[in-house]
Amino acid sequence: MVSRTFHRSGQTFSALVAVVCGLVAGGLVWWWTGRSVAAVAAGVAAALVALVAHRWRRDAERARFAELFTAAARQLGDTDVAVRIAGVYALAGVADEFPARWRRQQCVDVLCGYLRLPYQPEEGASHLVSKSQRIEDNGTAVERVFTFRQNDRQVRDTIVRVIAQHLRPSAESRWSACDFDFSDAVFEDADFRGAVFAGRDTRFTNAMFLSGRTVSFEQARFLGTRVTFRGAIFRSVAVFDRAVFAHSAVARGERDSAATAFTDATFGGGVSFEGARFHGARTAFERATFAGERASFANAVFAAAETSFERAIFDGERVTFTGAEFLGARASFADSRFYTDSSSFDCAQLGAQVRWRTGRTQEITFTRTEFHGRVSFADAVFSGRLVNFAAGDFFGDISFRRASFDARAITFEGPRAWVGVHFDWDASPNTKPANITPTLWPPALAESAREPAA
Repeated sequence: MVSRTFHRSGQTFSALVAVVCGLVAGGLVWWWTGRSVAAVAAGVAAALVALVAHRWRRDAERARFAELFTAAARQLGDTDVAVRIAGVYALAGVADEFPARWRRQQCVDVLCGYLRLPYQPEEGASHLVSKSQRIEDNGTAVERVFTFRQNDRQVRDTIVRVIAQHLRPSAESRWSACDFDFSDAVFEDADFRGAVFAGRDTRFTNAMFLSGRTVSFEQARFLGTRVTFRGAIFRSVAVFDRAVFAHSAVARGERDSAATAFTDATFGGGVSFEGARFHGARTAFERATFAGERASFANAVFAAAETSFERAIFDGERVTFTGAEFLGARASFADSRFYTDSSSFDCAQLGAQVRWRTGRTQEITFTRTEFHGRVSFADAVFSGRLVNFAAGDFFGDISFRRASFDARAITFEGPRAWVGVHFDWDASPNTKPANITPTLWPPALAESAREPAA
């Protein structure tokens, strides 16, 4: 497999080598025989033959790729489900046979493009190709005919399975270096366990993951510059346990479109990122909604320079960041809302004391965050330059017992509500660490939160 790939991707280089070898061969013949003219002529002739043979092979390969690619794509567009499934495997075979990046990418783009086609899940298993509906329109009977692809669920499941198999380290032919665009795709079965996405762009923008089927990215590795699940909707339980997000560094002007982004994503069936690792320039869960029974980031490591859960909504039964580590320069939960029955940051490391080259964490912020219900920061460690809980809304059973406040400055100034909050120094406010403000304890409510004067 390696030799075949090298042969096809390095044909131009091989042709040049052949020319040089021909000339060298002529020189050797001249050196041994003294017949310089005949030797040089023989070398040049051999080089020309090699060059012509290279061009012939290149043109023949192009023609063969075009022929096979066109035939497979035609099968994929057939009305018969068996022919379309055969087309999936045929196109995968073309991608395997022609490993040049742009050719393989072309095959991958067609498979991903099929998944982005309009799809009606309720008709996914139908053996029909059309159905009619008779309706009344201003007193006139109108018959409308709807067409759709026969048994399309089988074809789509086959595409997802074939792609996932080619992304795993055990695959004989790996497609990991390709870009994958699943924007607006509908997934009924998404089993990407152990997959490696190493292309520049991996997009699940506005993808829909339906309920009742597997949604697993367990131990998947996302290594490209841009990884986005922006606006994705997960109706099933989604599993990202021990996944790795480690996109490469990007220029400042690309930061909005780069990074690892779950911005505006909705997790309606629960989600688990236990043991996941986030690296690179930025990790974003901004405005994400966690509405399932359980959302877990237990023992996850957030090592990107910037991590943002700003305006995220945690509205399920339980959310846990137990044992999670926030080690980047900045992590923000500003304006987020914790409305779950139970929220836990127990034993979490919020901020890094010392980071190689860049020093400690600059800020961990929970400004204007709403904590309702039972919330625990027990045994958590707050480090870095600043930990900011200013203007927070604390209402419920909220515990900071046994927490270590090691950051240079920690503020709880101006809360909008302060009900049911517990610290180790509640009985003796004068034992409160000096790096925590306000000095007078408990904090006074912000002016806007106080009762109006009679």
